[in-house]
Amino acid sequence: MFAVAPAVLDDYRLGLLAKFLCFGLVAIGIGLAWGQGGMLTLGQGVFFGIGAYLMAMHLKLADASLEGSSAPDFLRFAGATGTPWYWQPFGSGITTVVAIVVLPALIAAALGALVFTRRVKGAYFAILSQALAAAAAVFLVGRQGLGGSNGISRFHSFFGYDLADPVNRRMLYFLIAAFVVVAVLIVRQLMRSRFGELLIAVRDQEERVRFLGYDPANTKVAAYTVAAVFASVAGAMFVPIVGIISPDNIGAVPSIAMLIGVAIGGRTTLLGPVLGAVVIAWAQSSLSAAFPSGWTYLQGLLFIVVIGFFPAGFAGSTVLLHRRRNAGAPLRPGQETIR
Repeated sequence: MFAVAPAVLDDYRLGLLAKFLCFGLVAIGIGLAWGQGGMLTLGQGVFFGIGAYLMAMHLKLADASLEGSSAPDFLRFAGATGTPWYWQPFGSGITTVVAIVVLPALIAAALGALVFTRRVKGAYFAILSQALAAAAAVFLVGRQGLGGSNGISRFHSFFGYDLADPVNRRMLYFLIAAFVVVAVLIVRQLMRSRFGELLIAVRDQEERVRFLGYDPANTKVAAYTVAAVFASVAGAMFVPIVGIISPDNIGAVPSIAMLIGVAIGGRTTLLGPVLGAVVIAWAQSSLSAAFPSGWTYLQGLLFIVVIGFFPAGFAGSTVLLHRRRNAGAPLRPGQETIR
């Protein structure tokens, strides 16, 4: 599918597909944390924003260097003569790439250790993660050094490649498609390992796992950290593909939208989260223009219908139906796995 898309789609629609695949990459992590681990993550926008803003800072510094300026254009327009101190390390491409992976992993591991060792789970964890996303958006609105409410936009190059060149735009599509494929393979391998079995056991019978001598907190932290890294990489790719990042892209509402795609696609399946996220992103892009006041209600209604009547999602429901036909015994929603 990824190889065929450039041959059948024009540059505009291929760019849209690349944007949707960014959300698909986030969805893979949510599927691991929520679908397999039972952690309802309503705040993935935080990690998406970390990767996005780190990449935006690097690209802006690179553009400023090409222009022979000491500060990015939006800071110069605001009267600044230099860049803030926290921008300086991200003038290096290697430092930026490492930070995009390491920083969200450290934050997720620290946050997960604090939360899961205290046995915070269910709705409490969901509310906490959603509050973090809302707080992050409010924080960024007040940071003029990061663009404030307008965010950061107008990127001209990506690690030396001109973003105005259609060939380089196609390169971005292949790059995000490769990240999605790699993420799917990583999750598949994880779920076929003993870690995957332990993660599902923690989801279904956490107290029994603890009784058997395992610490469920460590398993949850590992899954949550992997999901955070996927979201950060997706945010980093979102910036050159879309050309802007702002607090509106990382708050509570976008985080919930990411979750809705996973629920609709099938949170306990391997490809369901990706397909669900891409379909919801496409529908939002297409239908919100035609029905600007009704799309949000339609999205909420679709989420309610899926949770109420298809709790395993469309892909998960297909897996359940297939297994019932083969085994002749019904399976409860939530029993299906990607193995």
